[in-house]
Amino acid sequence: MSDVIMPRLSDTMEEGTLARWLKAPGDAVHRGDVLAEIETDKATMELEAYDDGVLEQVLLEAGGTAPIGQVIAILGSGSGTTPGVAPPARSDRPAEPDPGTGPHADPGAEPHPSVADGGDQPDGGGDQPGDQTDGGGDQPRRPTRPDPTPTRGVVTSPLVRSLAARHGIPLDAMTGSGPAGRILRRDVEARIAENDTGGNATRADRATGDTAGSSGVPESTHLASRRAPETSPAAAADVEEIPLTRLRRVTAERLTASTQVPHFDLVAVIDAGPLLALREDINGDAPAGGVRVSVNDLLVKACARVLATHPEVNVAFGGDRILRYHRVNVGIAVAVDDGLTVPVIHDADCKTLAQVSAESRELAARARSGHLTLDELSGGTFTISNLGMFGVDHFTAVINPPQAAILAVGAARQEPVVRDGEVVAGTTMKATLSVDHRALDGATGARFLADLRDLVEHPLRIIV
Repeated sequence: MSDVIMPRLSDTMEEGTLARWLKAPGDAVHRGDVLAEIETDKATMELEAYDDGVLEQVLLEAGGTAPIGQVIAILGSGSGTTPGVAPPARSDRPAEPDPGTGPHADPGAEPHPSVADGGDQPDGGGDQPGDQTDGGGDQPRRPTRPDPTPTRGVVTSPLVRSLAARHGIPLDAMTGSGPAGRILRRDVEARIAENDTGGNATRADRATGDTAGSSGVPESTHLASRRAPETSPAAAADVEEIPLTRLRRVTAERLTASTQVPHFDLVAVIDAGPLLALREDINGDAPAGGVRVSVNDLLVKACARVLATHPEVNVAFGGDRILRYHRVNVGIAVAVDDGLTVPVIHDADCKTLAQVSAESRELAARARSGHLTLDELSGGTFTISNLGMFGVDHFTAVINPPQAAILAVGAARQEPVVRDGEVVAGTTMKATLSVDHRALDGATGARFLADLRDLVEHPLRIIV
């Protein structure tokens, strides 16, 4: 018998969401078979089996979330197979705190009993911790706010209980769509949507878990400053709450941390005419169905070449030291439906332009479908963000930790330029280098950007 655990599928992953099981209890499993799809902070990835056997038990249903290292399924000989039942998940990490307890609990709410994920409260012959009486003859404790989510006898996960508590959904009145009536996240989200449509309460009240007394004044008045400015249930219909996806939440967390980095920005105006002419020549000579080169492909290759000659820029800040990378791995910022992801072209300085172009297209397609591998998302040493195709002239990108620099590229525009003392029509684009000042100085970044501009303005040197 062997445990299937939630693996670490990215360098920033702390927990994963089980998107769907591809094997069911009772199915034979061979080493290398894909058991499930896991949503991480970066993409949806496949979970492969490392042993042969039979999938005996599934401990985490689709839509559930578990920390790294938690057991999510059990492989065995098949003798312990229990189809359709999700027993309590085991974990080496502390259990998730109940929404009504812990250092951030609402002081006006009593702790309420919590059921282990997948089972009822055991019968200990007396009152269980969290009951409203202590069994010693004292008067019952009366919480200042009724518990919106009694959980005795409710089969669900801590994540679902927390979601229900935030929105005031009584779980004991629900029958879930999961195995044996298990309440899943989608069941609670559907009930939230029903309540929103009915206009029974404003979204601000449901989000904070507040309830109003006979006077109509919420009891948790100290949260008033965080409420949305709706003044009536009718006004709430004009606002839609969209829960953060895992990718959006992690992006927000990482980029918020990035704003704490002391940085500076350097802007260069580049003559893009020669680069565009070279691209047109390359694509014009390409065979039918062959790889076509984009401006971004040329910029990736140009940055890789300059990084190879400026290793002092291909670094990261390591707290008490500078980490200098020996490989030039260029990340490409790709917009996806629910956020931003950065697949990486490894050893971009050693690859041909055709290889860079083909790989960048493959990575972008896999990013948008959510099927990038860990290797394709890891190891970046420098990032390019290009919004020129959206008509953006100039912008400043946020540094992608732990890298020390990122290049933001705008659109190529025709405008008057001065050549040999005369004003003529030209095509220019703006490139902005944002730099972590802890790892690089202004002069170092300026030399890198100057050499990059020179290379882009003489683009034949990019490919020869």
